[in-house]
Amino acid sequence: MKYVGIIDDELGYLIAVTDVNVSPVGKIIPGDAATHHKVTFSLLTYLPKVQEIIEGEVVEVTDFGAFIRIGPADALIHVSQIMDDFIVYDEKQGVFMGKESKRKISIGDRMRVRITATSIGRGAGFGKIGVTARQPFLGKIEWIDEDLKTLKSGGEGK
Repeated sequence: MKYVGIIDDELGYLIAVTDVNVSPVGKIIPGDAATHHKVTFSLLTYLPKVQEIIEGEVVEVTDFGAFIRIGPADALIHVSQIMDDFIVYDEKQGVFMGKESKRKISIGDRMRVRITATSIGRGAGFGKIGVTARQPFLGKIEWIDEDLKTLKSGGEGK
């Protein structure tokens, strides 16, 4: 259990320990009440990579951006990276809205984003992940569906 919840430079977020095999033969160390055994195990990890495309759920909206839950971590999408439109922040409703497109982002929305920056393990504490949605076929899932329908019908998409 001491490995779960740790962030490692090479492995990323350590989520779970699986396939634990404990040797039946152990050692007794004088002055220690426990027996010590050799153990082999596998780890379930997540290491975010720059340029990776991921999907997640918006879990918090602030005046400077939104946090998107991507597995064991939350990634920050800065307000300037949400969409190609002037964005208005409604603090009471916790919503970002495009001034011309009227597209909205709020808590609970599913988004597809690209990782642009990571600082995992290098003294970052819990790690930091930066993402963008200002590229074709990224953003709120409903927007992507709308853009694909527009392209299929012969119009111009995002």
